[in-house]
Amino acid sequence: MKQNILKTLNKIEDEFNVKILYACESGSRAWGFPSSDSDYDVRFIYLHSPDWYLSINLESKRDVIELPIDEKLDVNGWDLRKALKLYHKSNPPLLEWLGSPIKYLEKYSTAEQMRQLAPTCYSSVACLFHYLHMAQGNNREYLQGEKVWVKKYFYVLRPLLAILWLEKDLGIVPTEFQVLVDAVVEDKKLKNEIDNLIEDKKRNKELDKGSRNSVISDFINKELERIESETINMSPQKCDIKKLDEIFRFALKEVWENY
Repeated sequence: MKQNILKTLNKIEDEFNVKILYACESGSRAWGFPSSDSDYDVRFIYLHSPDWYLSINLESKRDVIELPIDEKLDVNGWDLRKALKLYHKSNPPLLEWLGSPIKYLEKYSTAEQMRQLAPTCYSSVACLFHYLHMAQGNNREYLQGEKVWVKKYFYVLRPLLAILWLEKDLGIVPTEFQVLVDAVVEDKKLKNEIDNLIEDKKRNKELDKGSRNSVISDFINKELERIESETINMSPQKCDIKKLDEIFRFALKEVWENY
């Protein structure tokens, strides 16, 4: 499958006349608990030639590449300029890409430069509100009633555990779910239920429904109530956009040597 993914990335470079700087796995495989029929969520950052950016119509140009989803592959990526603008806002999905334990391609220094800059650009406040919104929406949509989508427990648990991580001031939220669990879940009964849920997720099909887990659901409801009732005291961190300009310009020179 990795060879198929690399071939797909090569085709994207040829078809769209871009260079892919970084490609990784996102979603359940990167988190550490794919189901038996999980697809591959491939995400990438790419760069056009310098002339593509030197245009009065730049803002109207498409800055995303998305391939049609099939049974095994879900492939899409962001132009570096778009990625850096989102990085400036501490976009959690992008940060998860950069921290993915499954990397398919990293040809140039761009991704590593972004990782190194993260401590001075990372806004815990922005990430916290992103994770809270994600937990609220998925809980409301998928975890009400006695029969729930088992998969969606993770889409509420992970952002809530990420918030606990941020509240403990542990730095950038890790991509791997187990790292989060080990660091912030202190209740042994809850941890045991989460571990069991992970094993169930690995054994069952991607969208299997199951009975409501009272231990996990009670934790989710209590945490949401607590977070929503508290005042956020974290100080927002500001990222120097000039540093991101430098990364972008360096990438153009590194990738397109004649620039």
